[in-house]
Amino acid sequence: MELSVVQKIAVFTLPVLFAITLHEAAHGYVARYFGDMTAYAAGRISLNPLRHIDPLGTIVLPLLTLLLTPFMFGWAKPVPVNFGNLRHPKRDMLWVAAAGPFSNLLMALGWGFLLRISLGLAADNPAQDWLTAVSEAGVFVNVIFFALNLFPIPPLDGGRIMVSLLPHRLAYRFAAIERYGFLILLALLFTGILGTLLSPLISITLSVIAAVCGIPAGGFS
Repeated sequence: MELSVVQKIAVFTLPVLFAITLHEAAHGYVARYFGDMTAYAAGRISLNPLRHIDPLGTIVLPLLTLLLTPFMFGWAKPVPVNFGNLRHPKRDMLWVAAAGPFSNLLMALGWGFLLRISLGLAADNPAQDWLTAVSEAGVFVNVIFFALNLFPIPPLDGGRIMVSLLPHRLAYRFAAIERYGFLILLALLFTGILGTLLSPLISITLSVIAAVCGIPAGGFS
């Protein structure tokens, strides 16, 4: 079903807010677990979306890319983490970084199970179309956030994971890319290269979610 602009906004707003809020809260929670209280002290371990919203990255850019491209791109205000406060900074950085995208993977599974339920409702149920559309959007939003944030360029989570895994000298050099990371991502996005690079992971993840949640063939329109 082709959605109008207003329908797209109505359907995607709730999944996007959940996706960014739990993603950022997960970073802060895991950082606190490993010894850094920075996010906690700043009130960023919160399920209140207003604490995480960045007007450009969370509202404007996701809407533009959703309406103008087959891909969605955006970000929230990054949770402050002082890696020096972690008990084992280089090692624990991996878990703090991975917490965000893997929270999106768990949310994608949750939306997938909800989609399976909605597909089982009677076709004449007035809630069926809305629940199906929102659940499907929830799966797609979180799978895209999962794949995008694992892309190995700092300051994305995948870049932090790479810094954690690389030997110290290489990690230091790789981390220096961060100052150019945003520009690199925008260039990859608007040339279509980013979508091409992420498509295999997105497709595989969607297939796994469909299999785990028991979504029938054609469940993702």
